[in-house]
Amino acid sequence: MSTHPGPKKMLQHISIENAKRILHAQGSVQDAALASDLSGTGRLHDLFTTIEGMTPGEYKNGGAGLQIDWQLAASPYGRVLVANTGKGICFLSFADDPAAERARLQALFPNAELRNAASQMQAQALHALQQPPQQPLALHIKGTPFQLKVWQALLNIPCGQLADYGTLAARIGHPKACRAVGTAVGSNPVAVLIPCHRVIRQTGMVGGYRWHRGRKIALLGKELESA
Repeated sequence: MSTHPGPKKMLQHISIENAKRILHAQGSVQDAALASDLSGTGRLHDLFTTIEGMTPGEYKNGGAGLQIDWQLAASPYGRVLVANTGKGICFLSFADDPAAERARLQALFPNAELRNAASQMQAQALHALQQPPQQPLALHIKGTPFQLKVWQALLNIPCGQLADYGTLAARIGHPKACRAVGTAVGSNPVAVLIPCHRVIRQTGMVGGYRWHRGRKIALLGKELESA
């Protein structure tokens, strides 16, 4: 029997008014913590999930010289495709269409050697989809300096809390770049582990999600219930 809250319970937890209340209540405290390079109750997550950006060479040459292991696996929120380099997880996406996600991975690293093989890094990532990681979890991802800054800021949103696009833009020092921040959030290559699902509209509306809005509602419902 599923242990996830039912749709009514999830929607109750992320109603517009409740979401607005959460945004307002946590705002000043979380901003102060982030200004000190801490993230309050999310500090544990911040310590255990680290981002290493690809080198300029790796970024520009399409992953030439990299071996990337990948597999399709089950998760509480649907099938995922997870992949890693020797340094960390480089891709994690919900695979409602496995062939399409495999093509996306290939397009992201067109010159890498892709190998359909499971790994310990993947096992750790899959476990972290169900509960916060209890051991270091490294991400080795491809992104521009701006994208990496946005994705790092997403890691600083603790489980059970939310942020809106404007606040996120202000936190990375680009208060007028809401649209660019939104694009970077939507380009997140590692679902859930980089929690882009915790970003909602300032109005309290959940908004869209690259991997389907219903999945975002399920993720937030579970997190906000246990917070």
